[in-house]
Amino acid sequence: MQIRFILLQNRQGKTRLAKYYVPFEESEKHRVEYEVHRLVVNRDPKFTNFVEFRTHKVIYRRYAGLFFSMCVDITDNELAYLECIHLFVEILDHFFSNVCELDLVFNFHKVYLILDEFILAGELQETSKKAIIERLGELEKLE
Repeated sequence: MQIRFILLQNRQGKTRLAKYYVPFEESEKHRVEYEVHRLVVNRDPKFTNFVEFRTHKVIYRRYAGLFFSMCVDITDNELAYLECIHLFVEILDHFFSNVCELDLVFNFHKVYLILDEFILAGELQETSKKAIIERLGELEKLE
């Protein structure tokens, strides 16, 4: 299971978080962000949350006004990544007490820290919400 990139974008297409696990040129990153946003924002909610993107697939989920998108290999399990997105949102909710877009903007360093606690080098490392929250609590004590 290899994640190529993770994007958090609002409905207007503004990228609030972008984490790339494979190398892209800066211009290519902007093009990818634009294309992924166009794919997911106009998609009918009745359709699945999986869409083919170039030679890979994008798994996305909308929470309020934010789209959480992951690009993965075409053969990977979509439901595992949907659960991964949901876990990320649950941890953000716990950490920020009902997370909103402004939390992501003003505390982006903490959002990246949370993401790095359970995804490392494009691989899912930890699936236990309790273990991740405990580690984040330990890191908070160090600050």
